[in-house]
Amino acid sequence: MAAALNQRPGPDEYAEWYSGYVAAVPETDIVAALEHQIAVVRAAFDAVPAARADFRYAAGKWSIRELAGHLNDGERVFAYRAMCFSRRDATPLPGFDEDDYVANAPFGHVPLADLVAEFEHQRRSNVLLFRALGPEAWSRSGTASGNAMTVRALAYCLVGHVRHHLGVLQARYL
Repeated sequence: MAAALNQRPGPDEYAEWYSGYVAAVPETDIVAALEHQIAVVRAAFDAVPAARADFRYAAGKWSIRELAGHLNDGERVFAYRAMCFSRRDATPLPGFDEDDYVANAPFGHVPLADLVAEFEHQRRSNVLLFRALGPEAWSRSGTASGNAMTVRALAYCLVGHVRHHLGVLQARYL
């Protein structure tokens, strides 16, 4: 399993759209990076005063609470794709419009602490999913949003996606 964990995804393992997420992850032990990020996310959102949970840095932008909810949606979608592909499910998976998901979610009524706890539970589950994979499963691929993607690339996207949004949180909201 170590060889699969220490191999970065090549550019042929994901659509160009995801290259920023993959580039944001210099680590080679992706499972350790996934696990470490739980504390990072908790610390980032613990720094948000309760009174700012509904803050938007501009009109039409997500609130901090909606940003946290989006991380949960992304966690679910990327992990589901990874699970399907690791199980050799050849069913093409749809994309998802993150703005529609946020617009139709109850995030504005969910305490920020609950959204962070939800992320933590999902990520712990996903760490166990990835930790259990055999070496051959990491390079298995499937189709999502009309593009081929490997399980390995999805693990990197999970970490990179969160890093991207935590950077936005720090730069624009706090």
